[in-house]
Amino acid sequence: MKLSVLLAATKAISVSQRADPEIKGLAYDSRQVKPGYMFFALKGQRQDGQMFIQDAIDRGAEAIVSEQPRLLSKGQTIMVHVAGARQAMAEMAGVFYQNPSSKLKMVGITGTNGKTTVAFMIMNILEAAGLKTGLIGTIEYIIGRRVIPAARTTPEAIDLQQMLDQMLNAGCRSAVMEVSSHALVQKRVWGVGFDAAVFTNLTQDHLDYHKTMEKYFQAKSLLFKNLNGGTKKPFALINIDDPFGRQLAEMPGIKGSIVTYGLNEKAQVRAVNLSLNSRGSDFDVISPWGQAKIALRLLGRYNVGNALAAFSACGALGMDPALMASALRQMVLVAGRLEEIQSAGGFQVFVDYAHTEDALRNVLSTLREITAGRLIVVFGCGGNRDAKKRPLMGAVAEQLADYAVITTDNPRREEPNAIIAQILTGFKTRDKVEIIPDRYEAIGRALSIARKDDVVLIAGKGHENYQEFANTVIPFDDRQVVRECLGIKDGRI
Repeated sequence: MKLSVLLAATKAISVSQRADPEIKGLAYDSRQVKPGYMFFALKGQRQDGQMFIQDAIDRGAEAIVSEQPRLLSKGQTIMVHVAGARQAMAEMAGVFYQNPSSKLKMVGITGTNGKTTVAFMIMNILEAAGLKTGLIGTIEYIIGRRVIPAARTTPEAIDLQQMLDQMLNAGCRSAVMEVSSHALVQKRVWGVGFDAAVFTNLTQDHLDYHKTMEKYFQAKSLLFKNLNGGTKKPFALINIDDPFGRQLAEMPGIKGSIVTYGLNEKAQVRAVNLSLNSRGSDFDVISPWGQAKIALRLLGRYNVGNALAAFSACGALGMDPALMASALRQMVLVAGRLEEIQSAGGFQVFVDYAHTEDALRNVLSTLREITAGRLIVVFGCGGNRDAKKRPLMGAVAEQLADYAVITTDNPRREEPNAIIAQILTGFKTRDKVEIIPDRYEAIGRALSIARKDDVVLIAGKGHENYQEFANTVIPFDDRQVVRECLGIKDGRI
């Protein structure tokens, strides 16, 4: 694609040359640059892309996009000076891949908890309607028949646009993606044409990055303020059971038709006649598109909210209520989301991704309702992330569990024992808590003390198959560790 075509997609402050070469590819990592590529010098939290401009040039970059003007001698790489490199990258990537989102039914989901489950629910409904669907989320990226382990919840703009293009080439007619708050602030989804945007909830998380809950909320709201589907008429599906959802629904400047959902009697899509049980839930849905009876095989009140989110998004896309109800009835567990590992000891074991106060409260509350014996929880908190939630999670564990084993999560560059100490400040007493920093040993300990009718929850990592330390990442899967501790081989005890 000609450089002039890409430059027309953004506002450049200056361009060092008038040449109009063919741009053969885009990259934000200088190691990915090939001859004829355009390199975007992005400023990250730990590194500045300016440091790698010369490397990109040495590798054959045809053009450099940077927020800092840089004089290059005649005949060298073209320098494009822009006010915002991330926005420019998103705009040019959209044009380079010929705006694939405009040719797909696009659904974006944001919120603290529930994004992954809602994404899979929506994908199942769209597939049931005959729409081959791609998925971009926390667990994996699904592109046609390809399933790729996810590197991050929401990819950088170049990767995202390339994936959407690959979905089209694979025959997909729709795409569902989780949209993180980091991605919104960093403009990774800038220019993506969403047909529907879903808000699940907002609870404390990522304050290491956003600093305050208000800034965190404002970051999430960007998805709805920037809805721009071109010829599309986007919908904003908002959970008004959540206080931040109610605030969002009343916020001026949302570009899209607002549809509210929840158990709240004012919600346009709401669940009535709700019955929760040890197998899941049964409820009726009232919506602008008609009514439906749903039998959900996922535990917990919070999964009712997730189902309503999916019902709302797909209803806005024109799906039939009966079809949506049928697809939701067939919905099975998402990996690492209250996933049960079978035990022969007369007790139940669940692995869940819950790593915030609210998520841990939801899961423990759900398990409390089905626990005849003791409820035992194993969890830690991630390093170099929001530290304020650590004592809050400790308090929730003390309140709702009978016994807690505090361990490591992904300590990253923090001292594991310091993280554990902060969690412990949330406990009023130490009568119901044990500290075992080694996560393998902690899981083994919880399983060793479990008796008939007890329930053991291993929380925090869910589907993750690694553990991240300061200078290394090791293989570690809570589900596999549980199976090893229980003596399970090939699914057999």
